[in-house]
Amino acid sequence: MVKESNYFFKNWQIYSMILPGLLFFIIFKYVPLAGSIIAFQNYTPFKGIMGSEFVGFEHFKVLFSYPEFYRVLRNTLLISLYQLVFGFPAPLILALLLNEVRKVFVKKIMQTVLYVPHFLSWVILGGMLMSLLSPDTGLFNHILNSFGLESVFFMQEPEYFRSIVVVSGIWKEVGWGTIIYLAALTGVNPELYEAAEVDGAGKLRQVFSVTIPALLPTIMVLLLLKIGHILDLGFEQIYVLLNPLVRETGDILDTYIYDVGLLGGQYSYTTAVGLFKSIVGLVLILGANAISKKTTGDSIY
Repeated sequence: MVKESNYFFKNWQIYSMILPGLLFFIIFKYVPLAGSIIAFQNYTPFKGIMGSEFVGFEHFKVLFSYPEFYRVLRNTLLISLYQLVFGFPAPLILALLLNEVRKVFVKKIMQTVLYVPHFLSWVILGGMLMSLLSPDTGLFNHILNSFGLESVFFMQEPEYFRSIVVVSGIWKEVGWGTIIYLAALTGVNPELYEAAEVDGAGKLRQVFSVTIPALLPTIMVLLLLKIGHILDLGFEQIYVLLNPLVRETGDILDTYIYDVGLLGGQYSYTTAVGLFKSIVGLVLILGANAISKKTTGDSIY
């Protein structure tokens, strides 16, 4: 214990580097957990947490008996499933393709172009998307018109909304997501590719026999983290694209909490919704982590 203490004080400069991150999590992640008590109260801002009436699980009973909640939950799960199926493999596929580009200059240009959308807000990207899908001046409708087809009101049709959300999400984040995979690819031993080539393996066979197995630990960790956030779609994207005509298929838990909680003043009820989201995410990530650990040996802890 004395030796460990001496080591800590001797290298205090290094340990101090984790202090900002540690303070961030304590202040913005752990301290707000105390506010979860609101879910079990009839909270009013004038009385505060200490003075509000305690009602137990009353808000959870209302939550699971309210038909509107199941519609919003269904929308959230469907969009999350689509993002998991189509959005999760996209950065991996893009990283594999970029890894085969041998011209360094071309590769850097492609990476820059693909990374840029990540740094733009959803307000900007939402405006660009609406312009591209506009029935009058949009590029996609111009293409349809050139084939003799009528213009489609993409942003006003409920059946298109989920696809637009998934595709636009991939457009914004696919480039940024490739960074992790490209970094992992640098750790693959080149001798494995040489051995596979000697055995007669082509490029495609090398991907499935060498690259994918080498990236499997990274893939599993990212997949587990994605599963843990399956009910967190992101408020900004949906809120920017949402309109009354597509609310039936596009309203999710995050926008529901905003409308009912912040605008409607039902703080306790929406805190119960948020707590439900957190519990579901925790159960999913614990379960998926246990399954991954037993089947593949890879896990996040």
